Amino acid sequence: MSVSFFDVTATPLPESSDLHARIGAKDFLDCYCIDSDMPPRQAAEIVTNFPGWAQMLANLRTVLVKPFGLRTEAPEGKDCVGIFPVESESDTEVIAGFDDSHLNFRVSVLSEGGKVFVATWVHRNNLFGRMYLATIMPFHILIARDALVRVARAA
Repeated sequence: MSVSFFDVTATPLPESSDLHARIGAKDFLDCYCIDSDMPPRQAAEIVTNFPGWAQMLANLRTVLVKPFGLRTEAPEGKDCVGIFPVESESDTEVIAGFDDSHLNFRVSVLSEGGKVFVATWVHRNNLFGRMYLATIMPFHILIARDALVRVARAA
C-alpha cells in the first residue's frame, strides 16, 4: 500500500476520547489520523515501536536529559506499549504515558470510524517543561506522522 505523510491528517481529538478529561486551558494537545481499521492496541504497539532514526533521537534524548533526573525508561512491572506505561485501555482506545518533573504527558491511540487517531497531551509543569516541549516539537510531529504511516502500511 502506498501511504505517505500526505495521507496523515491533523484533526481535532474525537469527542469519544478519554483524554479529554485531562485537558486544561494551557495544555498542549495535537491529534493526527489516517485511514485504518486496526485495533487500538495493535496500532499503539506500532506507534511506539520507533524506527531506527527515531530511536537514535530517543537515545540522544536519554543522554541529554539524564543529568536533569528525567525519566529515561519504562517503569518495571507495568503493562507498557513501547516505553510508555498503559494508563487505560478499552476496545477503542489505549492511553499511555507518565508524569515527570518537567511535564506530564499521555499518548492516545484511538480507533473508530475506519480511522486510527494518535493524540498527544502535555501538561508543562515548569519553565523547563515549556522549553523541552518547544525543542522537541519538530521531531514529535515527524514521529507522530511517521507512526501513522506505519500503521496504515501494516493494515
